[in-house]
Amino acid sequence: MGWGKTGNPGDRRTVRPNDEWNRAAALCAGQLPLVWLAWWLALEAGGDDYGYPGGAYLGICCVPVVLPLLGLVHATLQITPAAALAGLRPGALPGPEWAWHLGVSVLIGAGWSVLGRLLWGWPLGDTLPWFAGAGVLPVLVLDRLRGRPWRGRRVWLGSAVASFVLFVGCGIPAAALTDTYEPPRLSAGQLTGDWHGAHGSLLRLNPDGRAELTRLPARRGADEEGDFSVCDGTGTWTLERENEFMDTDRDGVLLRPNGECGGETYWTVGGTEQDPELFVVLGDPDSGDLRILTRD
Repeated sequence: MGWGKTGNPGDRRTVRPNDEWNRAAALCAGQLPLVWLAWWLALEAGGDDYGYPGGAYLGICCVPVVLPLLGLVHATLQITPAAALAGLRPGALPGPEWAWHLGVSVLIGAGWSVLGRLLWGWPLGDTLPWFAGAGVLPVLVLDRLRGRPWRGRRVWLGSAVASFVLFVGCGIPAAALTDTYEPPRLSAGQLTGDWHGAHGSLLRLNPDGRAELTRLPARRGADEEGDFSVCDGTGTWTLERENEFMDTDRDGVLLRPNGECGGETYWTVGGTEQDPELFVVLGDPDSGDLRILTRD
């Protein structure tokens, strides 16, 4: 980092810190589609879309709009500080500059992961590999670009082209090989029992068709306001197969609360045979509030 000579011995052009930061931002932005693709394949592909079938493809279309901004943020918070700290090491310490840069970048990424755990409760085991590994490719490519006349628009264009080629070349075959999600087909007996959700919500399905509700979200009744209601009390339930009235080809639990709280709510069966789920999207079907219930 900092000022320095690049290129051939006769080349007197200097590289300013802004040039390095610009390169780092371009590389960070260029790798984001690949990071997103890896995340999608690892965590989302072949899983339940919870009624949002276009979510993955919408992400592909929306991510490029914010790539430059995200690249600048990533470079500012991880890659550039790591280079500055690596440059402060005593000269007696052995090792190439890129190795020190990479090591400090991994430590900074781990630090952001720990901060996310402390402030927002993000699982450390989930965020640490992504946060620490997100700086590996930019650091390695940045080292290869030192001494080369790649800066300004040229490095952004090269990063964008390489990112697009790799994304398409890897994404299309990976998507084609991904298994299609198949929801479990459960019997009424398998659905009976307690189902728990966020904020202390509980749905107890009894074998005789009765249901007990505790802080359970439900579609609002005719005289209620808001996107949904939160109900306590009792009701009835039935197992529905491909409910035409609800315009769905998936099995679910049709819940009918008693009293004046809430209306009929169709809880769709999801998850897997081993870990089944019930879910509903309340409010706007395209951007509503997703609620998920799981077994004990």
